[in-house]
Amino acid sequence: MKNTPLVSVIMPAYNSELYIAEAIQSILNQTYENIELIIFEDGSSDKTRQVIEGFADLRIIKILSDQNCGVVRARNEMIERAGGKYIALMDADDIADPTRLEKQINLLESGQYDVCGSAQWVLDEGTGLIKKSKDKFSDPDLRALLSVYCGLCNSAMTGKAEIFKRFKYDTSILTSEDYYLWVQMAAAGFCFLNLPERLITYRRYPAQTSAIHLEKLKINTIEVQKKYLELLGISQSYYPRHLPFKQRLVDGLGLLRELNRRFSGVSLKANAEIYARFQYRKNGIYTPFTRLERLLVALWATFLVT
Repeated sequence: MKNTPLVSVIMPAYNSELYIAEAIQSILNQTYENIELIIFEDGSSDKTRQVIEGFADLRIIKILSDQNCGVVRARNEMIERAGGKYIALMDADDIADPTRLEKQINLLESGQYDVCGSAQWVLDEGTGLIKKSKDKFSDPDLRALLSVYCGLCNSAMTGKAEIFKRFKYDTSILTSEDYYLWVQMAAAGFCFLNLPERLITYRRYPAQTSAIHLEKLKINTIEVQKKYLELLGISQSYYPRHLPFKQRLVDGLGLLRELNRRFSGVSLKANAEIYARFQYRKNGIYTPFTRLERLLVALWATFLVT
């Protein structure tokens, strides 16, 4: 594929012997062939290293660590070594559709966007069930919704290498490091898009939903969301949390006003999702009224905020 830009795919690997061969092969089988696959074997205690060493493809760059450095440092080192115009993220237990890179690079080469993700298949390793992800796709929606959650799947993301090298991963944030990376890029004005095609199969494990993991994630997520408001120049008093009716009208409308002024074109549905974070759940007989409230506020933010 002459005259096509080099794509550096970075894959951290730790105790991934069960799935990494499939992950590697899904990258080597890409219809977009001008790639380098950088794998950081992070001191695994299983046979991950042996699996990696079993691949002889010259496009693979193997970094073998005798100590466990952690996924954040591993990703940052791979970003430093990446020689491509674009960097694609890939986890060692996920599977890329063969057309993933081709479709993403075609979009990025158009010059309209800086970072591109996609919808996913979500494979539950506990039950074996596979389902469709629920995604938002436009740049205004993705960047506005970062104020309440991360709508970007790490293994589906590809973007300009210069942006990844500028920001990298924050080593002080260990459970929401990808969320904070996107927050920094979004606040700096870079444009995102999620392709509607499901270009990644993302594996979900029971450990990801453990009480300890979820508590750490909750704490770090709050820190990231507050930092995002700070980076956007929005008062942290608008931080989305459950509030009584009068107070959420002040803070909820305030946040929506600020976000819609910064990100023109936020959808009605996205505005409603953001405002819902200020409402209490399980309202019983009051549920129809809270839904009506949410709709009216979202309509106001979508069509009247300028």
